[in-house]
Amino acid sequence: MEDIKKAIIGVITLAITTAGGLFINKLMNGGDEEPTKTEVVTPAAQPNVIINIPQQEAKKDTVVKKVYVKAKPKLTETEKRKKKLDW
Repeated sequence: MEDIKKAIIGVITLAITTAGGLFINKLMNGGDEEPTKTEVVTPAAQPNVIINIPQQEAKKDTVVKKVYVKAKPKLTETEKRKKKLDW
């Protein structure tokens, strides 16, 4: 927040200083300005610039992920008998 206050104070100080300088300049040299001359300049034709950008090939990334599934363990004779019995 202090940085913002310092920035605002700096801008206000600069504006006051500039306004004071312009005011003093007007008081000292108020009528000494020469009329400005205006000159019409036609711009030269711009050269055509052609830039060739080679077309980039789209690379397709293929991700192969191998998933190994464990085979179900075979039931032993004891486990088979336990499954058959319904307690």
